[in-house]
Amino acid sequence: MGCALVFCREKWPVMSNTEMPSQSASRWQAPAVCVVLATITFAVFGQTLRYEFINYDDNEYVYNNPAVARGVTFKGIVWAFTHVHSTNWHPLTWLSHMLDCQLYGLHPGGHHLTNVLLHIGTVIALFLVLRQMTGALWRSAFVAAVFAIHPLRVESVAWVAERKDVLSGLFFMLTIGAYVRYARRPCSGARFGLVLLLFALGLMCKPMLVTLPLVLLLLDYWPLRREESTAGLVMEKLPLLALSATSCIVTLFAQHGAFQSTESYSLPLRFGNALVTCLVYLGQMVWPSGLAVFYPYPFKDLPAWEVVLAGIMLASLSVALWAERWKQPWLLMGWLWYLAMLPPVIGIIQVGMQAHADRYTYLPQIGIYVAVTWLATEWAAKRHVGRVAIGGLMAAVLAVLMVCAWKQTAYWKNSETLWTHTLACTTGNYVAHNNLGDDLLKKGRLDEAIAQCQRALEIRPGNAEAHYNLGSAFLQKGRLDEAIVQCQIVLKIRANDADAHYVLGTAFLQEGRLDEAITQCQDALQIKPDYVEARSNLGNALLKKGKVDEAITQYQMALQIKPGYAEVLFNLGNALLKKGKVDEAITQYQTALQIKPDDAKAHNNLANILAQKGNMGEAILQFQKALQFDPANPSIQNNLAWLLAASPEASLRNGAKAVELARQANALTGGKNPIILHTLAAACAEAGLFPEALETARHALRLAEAQSNPMLALQLQSEMKLYQAGLPFHGPAQTH
Repeated sequence: MGCALVFCREKWPVMSNTEMPSQSASRWQAPAVCVVLATITFAVFGQTLRYEFINYDDNEYVYNNPAVARGVTFKGIVWAFTHVHSTNWHPLTWLSHMLDCQLYGLHPGGHHLTNVLLHIGTVIALFLVLRQMTGALWRSAFVAAVFAIHPLRVESVAWVAERKDVLSGLFFMLTIGAYVRYARRPCSGARFGLVLLLFALGLMCKPMLVTLPLVLLLLDYWPLRREESTAGLVMEKLPLLALSATSCIVTLFAQHGAFQSTESYSLPLRFGNALVTCLVYLGQMVWPSGLAVFYPYPFKDLPAWEVVLAGIMLASLSVALWAERWKQPWLLMGWLWYLAMLPPVIGIIQVGMQAHADRYTYLPQIGIYVAVTWLATEWAAKRHVGRVAIGGLMAAVLAVLMVCAWKQTAYWKNSETLWTHTLACTTGNYVAHNNLGDDLLKKGRLDEAIAQCQRALEIRPGNAEAHYNLGSAFLQKGRLDEAIVQCQIVLKIRANDADAHYVLGTAFLQEGRLDEAITQCQDALQIKPDYVEARSNLGNALLKKGKVDEAITQYQMALQIKPGYAEVLFNLGNALLKKGKVDEAITQYQTALQIKPDDAKAHNNLANILAQKGNMGEAILQFQKALQFDPANPSIQNNLAWLLAASPEASLRNGAKAVELARQANALTGGKNPIILHTLAAACAEAGLFPEALETARHALRLAEAQSNPMLALQLQSEMKLYQAGLPFHGPAQTH
């Protein structure tokens, strides 16, 4: 802190008349501007409160992240500070997501609301800080308004996983505000300490802030106009630069697994793409059309003329603005702000597979907005353009930006609309095809999902994500051999893919290859110990092997990771039932149904147990609920038909309905299931259709004997005597 105390002689600069606010400006102007900024920002982004999570990082950051989904816990706080997840270390971002889960659960509207509120906070802070530095109220307001509602902001605000942008942006503005306050009295160690603290907090939201010390040096030049030597001002920033260096080291460690090799992206290609990208962002600022969530990296080197032209344009612009550094210092400051903030995300060290991204403009373009706004207003002043004309032009610009941003935000409604729009804006976009396939897969539109994943693989062969999604789609289609092949390809590409091990284990489980299924689930859990689905699957495989106690242990461990997971509660109920713990099994089924009331299997299993315990009325209600959610399930139809036909309680019997259900079940099974024919015979007898009951029972008897089912054959022979005598059969529950 000592270096900060050296500059006690600094005096706050006196602003020129053009920079000072009008003497007639009333006290309510700044608060009114803040209200307007908040209003227009919410008008654009408030629609996101109705939007869903998307299947691009939102899963890893929120709804499939157990550490986050549990809300704010001591264990979660420790995890946030001690773990690298999704190739990032940003503990405050994780804590903000945890707080959202604590407040809103996994309802996406609440998470979107937090993003919007943080962005509004950043917008207002930008206005207040810029006004504090320059004394120019309306120019500061216009810069903040453009920043607030430019379509390039949509990705940072509408994407829940980009919380790190809006959260770090707020700390970025707060740091600058604290620095401006410090610059008034540079000898204040406490004020400089606040700058350090806010900067450190910002770095713990997103490491892109590492170049903030350079921005502060630019602000020293203009508008603060600090008179210290350049060397002195640089020395003053050394503590901040030390924080930046530390953050860079941590980030390099955290993201080392996501770095792309020079074989995939050569250094000439990276430098060429970086030069072109600087101009692309400027073009998007002026003409924000065709914006997409992912822009594919070029597979081949960029045309030499394009790279050379970009370099010449950037260099020429830099030289021209340098020449104007005394007359129009805001131009050079704004331009260098833009260039200084881009290096962490420009792709020289390539992380991920994007050529560029809208979100990377969130803070860098503020410098351009300042430069252009000050240039335009100075130009207008020299030509004596009236305030009404200037105000009208500003209003028109903001109106156009609002409409464009509102429309761009609408594409983020859900994953399908987002990726469909992305495919309409880009070509060769294997990520968009794959993620659209993933969304269609989750919606059960399997054939469409398969087509999208196959298209992704045509564009980029060997794409592990596309192979994985294709394997998952084949698994749901019942094409187990193809699913196994796809997952094995994934594991050749990246052996530590827990999801691929899980899907492969599921396929083996369905094929009855229990030992292989167990191995794959264990491999998945070794990579990802909190993988609830893999632990549940491991329990299922152990249960099928007859290792009931071990299965119960796995289910209980899964519920510790994700309490209230309905599917695991259901599986635990099945295991307890096999142990003969009927009442405990009922409790698990009932708990599962409280969480997921549309689970037909749970209703059916609960009904079976209730029927076996003699609670026929409640069993019938549970079977009826099961049919509401799975109306074409012959097993459920058969079970309900049996109780309606043969229940010992006369008040519960309904022969006509039993016949209807049994006939539906018989038709669905092709008339070849002796158990269902047995039920149909009992139903016909209860309805008084004894000839049909007798004939159906004879058919069932022949099938039972052919299938070596002597118990059923004996029961049918006994019941046929009743039907011959014109009597229905009423007896104990025989659900299946």
